[in-house]
Amino acid sequence: MGYLSTAQVIQRHNGNCQYYIICPAPLAQALEIQKGETIEWIVEDKHTLTLKRQNRTSKLKAKKVSK
Repeated sequence: MGYLSTAQVIQRHNGNCQYYIICPAPLAQALEIQKGETIEWIVEDKHTLTLKRQNRTSKLKAKKVSK
């Protein structure tokens, strides 16, 4: 099943703009996305955008090693 989202644009006073694409709650829950989690956006082509989550376990191991 697909979920539709609408892109939103925030125009800043300095001329920069920021785009927001909302991830629907059922999709985020199915993927077990957590607040503050880092997601990498990969542009495959003009019509395909892939999301890749960062490996949380390797991030935790890296923090433990650096102490």
